[in-house]
Amino acid sequence: RIFALAAPNTLLAETPAGGSEIEYEKPILATGARERVLPFPGWTLPNVFGVGGLQALVKGGVSVADKRIVVAGAGPLLLAVADHLRTKGATIVAIAEQTSTARLNRFAFSLFRSPSKLIQAASLRAKLRGVPYLTDCWVRSAHGEQCLDLIDLNRKGKSWKVECDMLACGFNLVPNIELAVLLGCEIADGCVSVDEFQQTSITNVFCSGEPTGVAGVESSLVEGRIAGLAAAGDQDAARSLFAKRDKARKFGEALNRAFALRDELKALADDDTIVCRCEDVAYGRLTEFDNFRDAKLQTRCGMGPCQGRICGTATQFLFDWRPGSVRPPIFPVKMENL
Repeated sequence: RIFALAAPNTLLAETPAGGSEIEYEKPILATGARERVLPFPGWTLPNVFGVGGLQALVKGGVSVADKRIVVAGAGPLLLAVADHLRTKGATIVAIAEQTSTARLNRFAFSLFRSPSKLIQAASLRAKLRGVPYLTDCWVRSAHGEQCLDLIDLNRKGKSWKVECDMLACGFNLVPNIELAVLLGCEIADGCVSVDEFQQTSITNVFCSGEPTGVAGVESSLVEGRIAGLAAAGDQDAARSLFAKRDKARKFGEALNRAFALRDELKALADDDTIVCRCEDVAYGRLTEFDNFRDAKLQTRCGMGPCQGRICGTATQFLFDWRPGSVRPPIFPVKMENL
């Protein structure tokens, strides 16, 4: 994976064989996205996972057979992961979606303009028949001695405890823009700015997929094709895909509106809740500061191995702080590769 810029038009990468220099003329950045995790009391307990994180572990061989799992947070990924866990033998106790019923209904109605997505959504819900799907619902806290035993759910002012073995909790996706920032690309609203041919503010540097805005796999695929064709000099072929991209982006915009995070989630953490797991920085300590830079200098928040990828996106939501600067290496690497 690429971790630094060695010189103009030369990237540094870490490979199984060691460090490597990669020279480029027209790179296409497709660095994807990561899930947003928000802090709440007990979120650092063993067996509390990110939604995508648990799915990745299961795909890697971790067994969830006969485990009672609550899937919570925001977005359609909750349904997809719940279905995957169920096929691996897990019992899905509940799916807690923070989005309101009204917003979800409006989004579902909009799917009639995209029959294929409507069929896909209906099929997924059918597979999860019998699993409680609770809208206007979110996790308030998690409890356990050595690991997770139960969680507190909140819905429309009422709270109750649910026993479970695992909690998968994630609140939408956040674009990975670190490499683009390192290359000097213009960033707007947390996304890489691109023109109609997916070219960034840097000539001959292109970007596609989630870094330009989270809009689903179809949008990422067509953006990648446009970027590839444009980089190869075939602008006419790239232009023929603009309408398809625009349609995919409109779906993504509707998706983001429907599953936008509610303000109540900002009040979940108490003063003792850890926000920066790498450096053990609690919420109460961070309330003393006005921006991420000052908090980082005084508490080391964001200076751990994840380099602010978890706490940075959390504090952006909690305090409306701008992310910190990006410095190489953008990933932890072996000293020998530096």
